Amino acid sequence: MPDKNLTVIVEQCLAPVPGGTGRYADQITAALVATCPPGWRVRTVTAWHRDLSPARIAGADGPHRLPVGHRVLNQLWRRSLPPWIRGAAVQATTPLAPARLANAVVTVHDAVPWTHPETLSPQGVSWHRAMVERAMGTAKAVVVPSRAVADDLAGIFPAAIARVQVVPHGVTPMVPPDDAADRRRRLGLTGRYLLSVATLEPRKGLDVLIAAMAGPVAADVRLAVAGQPGWGGVDLAAGAASVGVSPSRVQALGRLDDDDLAAAMQGAVALVAPSRSEGFGLPVLEAFAAGVPVISSDAPALAELSAGAAVIVPREDPSALAAAIGAVLADPDLVASLRERGLARSREFTWTRAAGALWEIHRRP
Repeated sequence: MPDKNLTVIVEQCLAPVPGGTGRYADQITAALVATCPPGWRVRTVTAWHRDLSPARIAGADGPHRLPVGHRVLNQLWRRSLPPWIRGAAVQATTPLAPARLANAVVTVHDAVPWTHPETLSPQGVSWHRAMVERAMGTAKAVVVPSRAVADDLAGIFPAAIARVQVVPHGVTPMVPPDDAADRRRRLGLTGRYLLSVATLEPRKGLDVLIAAMAGPVAADVRLAVAGQPGWGGVDLAAGAASVGVSPSRVQALGRLDDDDLAAAMQGAVALVAPSRSEGFGLPVLEAFAAGVPVISSDAPALAELSAGAAVIVPREDPSALAAAIGAVLADPDLVASLRERGLARSREFTWTRAAGALWEIHRRP
């Protein structure tokens, strides 16, 4: 009997700013390959790109190029036009999916286009709303990473909520390389610093974090931000100057590979996630797994993920965030407790478990 194809759309691996959804596409596809049931194989597709290497996943058949580039593909699929995708089942790792969705499982990472539309571009809001609305009406299942996102979608699409299933992400171990100290020196990470891993966009709340550094409690600590510029023109240096923080205390690291990121995490006093909204919070989970204390906003998905393993502070409250930073800087017992709780929490999340849940959905009649 010929193998059945599970065709996975891994376009986000090739996005200019792949972010957490790019890591999800890569890691969940690798896990689907590793857990592939007998009689199945995993095939991957992308839009047309000259260089496909970031989307190559060991053991998968592909990536196979579709005949159009990313921008055109976005608009064709929004308008329910071809190209179509072959396969007994389709896994869309973001809402980017063709119109024929009866055999597709679509991952929706958050409900930000409805809950916080001001933090996205108008074009992004319009596209995501259209694609998610279609998936909610026609896909075999819509997978979300947290109960918080499921609850948001239940309020927006009450008639279709039976389609939504929560499948939490896994965690990618951040193992520091042998030359981690040299990497930190090369990156300019010296002394005591906080780390935030975030695309430079308004939704990530980096302005609140920088404002928290303006007071005396956090005056002797620096901030390093790992992530690429996204939408919204976030300028860390200008933001720092506007609230009286020396721009020299705020460092934009850009996008880091996994070894550099592991080295940066290892040396950080804490990882800070001040987001206004999230669907899951992969950097928080990765910090837990690395034994790094976490300070997080009370965005529902982050609070759900942390489950008592992080210091939680109200969103949009620089004073509360500064107090939390001060507590971590001053209290070794708190740091030890956060590390222990974070490590324990991280063990509850694996990509293998996430892939197993997806295979169960795909193989269901």
